[in-house]
Amino acid sequence: MLSHITLGTNDFDRALTFYDKALAPLGIERSATEAEYGYAMYRQGDVPFTLFICKPFDGSPATHGNGTHVAFAAPNRAAVDAFHAAALAQGGKDEGAPGPRPHYHEHYYGAYVRDPDGNKLQACCQKPE
Repeated sequence: MLSHITLGTNDFDRALTFYDKALAPLGIERSATEAEYGYAMYRQGDVPFTLFICKPFDGSPATHGNGTHVAFAAPNRAAVDAFHAAALAQGGKDEGAPGPRPHYHEHYYGAYVRDPDGNKLQACCQKPE
């Protein structure tokens, strides 16, 4: 259903450091960096889904949307915990500590953060512990 997601940043180098560290526990790594064009791509294994981190092409400041967030699939609950810790260590802000979210469903476990540009991110595991 999705081809890719793009998240804007106002500080490209800071964003790369943040995403490199925060996404590593989820098995998501940077697959390309085009600094001269102001974007980097991330992917998980051979899954053809790509996350772009970039400065807005129109030159305006990057802003985050209210009510929007990107949720990354985690292989297990420990990876959700590690994502949350790594994101906070890289300057992210807590938006919901790791834990069960039974209002979604019985096995849902997630954590929420804001990246340094204010984008809301989540890692979730939907498998039994």
